[in-house]
Amino acid sequence: LQKELLKYKQEARNLQGIKDALQQRLVQQDAAVLQLKQELLRANMDKEELHNQNVDLQRKVEERNRLLAEYKKELCQKDRQLQQHQTKLDEMLRQLSEASYQQVDLERELEHKEALLAHCMKREAEE
Repeated sequence: LQKELLKYKQEARNLQGIKDALQQRLVQQDAAVLQLKQELLRANMDKEELHNQNVDLQRKVEERNRLLAEYKKELCQKDRQLQQHQTKLDEMLRQLSEASYQQVDLERELEHKEALLAHCMKREAEE
């Protein structure tokens, strides 16, 4: 019986050693799991922050795109106005050029008529 008792005591000690070792491994694994949970929490917080930054940047991009579209629209309107004004300016320059030619023609005609008048006055004075 004593041999059996010693055998069972030895077996109990071995089992207690195995149990202690397993408990130690369990404590280490619990610590590792806790550390992983903390890292996961930090990663999720970082992910949420990045998501919020992404949403903010998307909003800014949309706002800038909206402003860009407005500026393009205004630029197109100003280009049309500029083209209209350029057309009017070209027409006015053409009319001014025409008027200058007409003025030169009228001045020549006036000089010619003045010369004729002077010639006629001279002839009348001579007669």
